[in-house]
Amino acid sequence: MSVDVAIIGGGIVGLAIADELLRVHPDLSVEVHEKEASLAQHASGRNSGVLHAGFYYSPDSMKARLTRVGNALLREFCAERGVPVRDTGKVVVTRSNAELSRLQDLYERGLANGVDLEIIDEDQLAEIEPLARTHERALWSPTTGAADPVAVLTQLGQRVEERGGRIVLNSSVRAAGPGWITTSTGYESVGHVVNAAGLHADTVARWFGVGEEYRMLPFKGLYWYGNWPEGRLRRHVYPVPDPRNPFLGVHLTVAADGRAKIGPTAIPALSREAYAGVSGLSVGEAWAVARTLPRFLASPHHDARALIAAEVPKYLHGHLIREAEQLVPSVRPEDFRRKGRPGIRAQLFDTTRNRLEMDFVVRPGPRSTHILNAVSPGWTTALAMAREIVSSWPTGE
Repeated sequence: MSVDVAIIGGGIVGLAIADELLRVHPDLSVEVHEKEASLAQHASGRNSGVLHAGFYYSPDSMKARLTRVGNALLREFCAERGVPVRDTGKVVVTRSNAELSRLQDLYERGLANGVDLEIIDEDQLAEIEPLARTHERALWSPTTGAADPVAVLTQLGQRVEERGGRIVLNSSVRAAGPGWITTSTGYESVGHVVNAAGLHADTVARWFGVGEEYRMLPFKGLYWYGNWPEGRLRRHVYPVPDPRNPFLGVHLTVAADGRAKIGPTAIPALSREAYAGVSGLSVGEAWAVARTLPRFLASPHHDARALIAAEVPKYLHGHLIREAEQLVPSVRPEDFRRKGRPGIRAQLFDTTRNRLEMDFVVRPGPRSTHILNAVSPGWTTALAMAREIVSSWPTGE
């Protein structure tokens, strides 16, 4: 069997690239290989569903370039396909004088990225989100929103098929190279391979001799859903993040259905798919994490030890609630008892520089394209990332 483009990974990035390829090049034969029996089983179906606005990222980064555009494209897609978008907006609150200058930095960075933002005071915050508390000032982002990630992925998969693409479920790619892939069902001749394998993207890239310096360092995210009535919490409420690490801290978000939730954590995971206990645990992956983690802890680029010290206690429900109470004082432990589906962040680590990759990483390879780091806001930016990748598609492939 021969196909023009084989995409490894049926997450939102893989599907978005298939969708855009078929929009621009409708005569191409495009297959998406997804190893699970259904879509949305990993990060694309387990994320917060937040449509980010784009103010966290350095103006010269790919994240900054794609997030604002991706937000708009995802909203257009949801409107076209009948997926509801909740226009929550987001407030970033401060907890001390020390965070005020970092809040100002966020504001200026957002303006440089073309994002609609406003610095507000405590009285204005009380009008926008009465449950939130801040120290003197806060940041208001009106274009942040929320949508159901599973609904988005389902509709995107349907549009890929409507445009003539083929989504092959239960198709685990065992090996690949320039011009071919081997799946659980056999060998295929391929014109171009797109590696959108998420948690396994570094492994696939090495089959092509790409990204040898990278290793995946997975981080587990846990959420707790509240029993509050819809509309009690109206806005996403976030703390000011630590700029040295690519995590946003414990926050409260409003899901597309109006439920409030607390999370996520950012705890190093022993395996790429170890969502619960020893389920999904791989000895080989655990050993690889054990070898990489000390280099992260010793990195001068991150405050890794403080991150670990802050994150590990969040396994305890009471500690996570106390963190959330600093943002929304009315949070009570008995109100947030339902666990959400854990997610695992496919965070790339550069072993040559001993640092986490803070930006997206996309690399060309022989007859292949490799999306190595598509962490948050990867869900928001997927359609914009696909447009950028397809706009420079190799001639003749």
